[in-house]
This record gives sequence, C-alpha cells and structure tokens, in this order.
Amino acid sequence: MPLNHAPNGYQCPFCMIVAGEEGRATATIAAEVIERTDMATAFIASKQLLNNLGHVLVIPNQHFENLYSLPDEFAVPLQSLTRRIAIAMKHAYGCDGISLRQHNEPGGGQDVWHYHIHIYPRYRDDEYFPAKSTARPIAERVSQAALVRNQLALLGEQPVLATR
Repeated sequence: MPLNHAPNGYQCPFCMIVAGEEGRATATIAAEVIERTDMATAFIASKQLLNNLGHVLVIPNQHFENLYSLPDEFAVPLQSLTRRIAIAMKHAYGCDGISLRQHNEPGGGQDVWHYHIHIYPRYRDDEYFPAKSTARPIAERVSQAALVRNQLALLGEQPVLATR
C-alpha cells in the first residue's frame, strides 16, 4: 500500500514557504505568515472557500508528506499552534465557530504533498458541508471499531482504552 504520492522531482511549495522563498511556486509571501515556531508555521491559505474567507494552514517546518509519516513529536507543537491560531481567528473574524480539516492521499483530498492542517472560520448557514451523514446502527459501529482495533494489533500498536 503506497503511502507517498509526491511525483519524482517534486518541489514542495510549503518547504519553500518555510525557507522564506516567495514567488509563483508558493503563491505565498512573507507577510502572509502569521506565526513561525521551531516546529511549525501558520500562514493564510492562497485558495479559500468563498463563504469562509481567511482560512489558515498550519504545517510542520520539516517535510513530511502526510499523517502517516508525521513523527509523534510534531503532533503537540502542531496542535498547539493550530489551537492558538483558531482562538485568534475567532476573535479577529467574529466567526460563529472554527472547523479543522486534514487530508491524506489523493483519495482523501490531499493535493499538496506536505502535511498540513486547515483552519476554517465558520458562520451559520455558510454551506460548508456538502456531504450528508446518517446515524449508523450500534452493531455496525461496533464492528467498525473492532476492525480498526484488530488492525492496530496487527501493526504492533496497542489501542488505549480508558476505563470508566
């Protein structure tokens, strides 16, 4: 199962942003960078949803293609920066809420081969969700949980289950 999809010779636009390179390949200039820490960078996204303007991307400063290759030590710094930016966006835009998105592989909607988290300002009736969902029966959900738990065990991971 391939986990990497960047074509040979891929020039990562997000690595260029971290390196401070500006131009057409990145579509981002230094003034769009909101914050940079030792581990992560947050900047305004060049492509935005019309009803959710001002969305932000948070990326690790090192190149990791997707969630599968992201080392655990980057998770907390990325989430910490994401949280701080989300709080700032809520105050700056006066939005009704915030949504986070993170895509992996082409089938998951990823189109830049560098791990990134989207932070969207949300507004009532903003038409953000095109997909419909429906409640699934408990037996089906239990079966789904067992499938993933079993796969964790096959991968050598032990699921952590909190007791009540």
